Amino acid sequence: MTANCIGTEAAWDRAEFERQLRAKGAGYHIHHPFNVRMNSGQCTADEIRCWVANRFYYQVCIPRKDAAIMANMPDREHRRKWVDRILDHDGCGDYQGSQAGGIEAWTRLGEAVGIDREALWSLRHVVPGVRFACDAYVNFATHAPWQEAVCSSLTEMFAPQIHQDRLASWPTHYPWIEADGLQYFRSRIPLATRDVEHGLSVTLEHFATRPAQQRALDILQFKLDVLWSMLDAIEKACRHD
Repeated sequence: MTANCIGTEAAWDRAEFERQLRAKGAGYHIHHPFNVRMNSGQCTADEIRCWVANRFYYQVCIPRKDAAIMANMPDREHRRKWVDRILDHDGCGDYQGSQAGGIEAWTRLGEAVGIDREALWSLRHVVPGVRFACDAYVNFATHAPWQEAVCSSLTEMFAPQIHQDRLASWPTHYPWIEADGLQYFRSRIPLATRDVEHGLSVTLEHFATRPAQQRALDILQFKLDVLWSMLDAIEKACRHD
């Protein structure tokens, strides 16, 4: 076996490993043709509604995914940090205002684009490809070692830009969407930044050899594929509507 084989290569230092992880952003679904069309004002109202209705399934899967990860964490310090992610989406208290949570904020987005609450929550508009991708992600989070499941969450590194793009372009391109319906995107920017700090710390600490670091990159690619596959399915569904 030569010295160039991955099993004998030295581990990247933390800075280079983080650079390798962040480089995966080139495959983030911000670059998907459907997202490019959507943020450049080329989608119809029906296409926007199709995206919102299907993406809602991902939103309701997020706290399930996070609960599965937390259930596998033996260290309460990690659990105490991770539980915030569940509350961020499920909400807490009276589910009003700042306590409403991301799922309620997405419901408001649905109403702002013309989907009533019952129709959104029924999930009847969710296409099989989106269900399959989201369920695969929840299944991974349930059965993988918790550090690997945490690593899969690092697509949050790339999320602030996609939310900023929507906030910057949608009011101009889609003025028919009620402005307060965009609150979900606004709220996620600081939360994603906070979440990355914890997830990145775990990943940089746990994946300490070159094969392990490559495993981390593969896990992150899996999550990127989940998000890309969702848009593939949504794009196809829009063409058939």
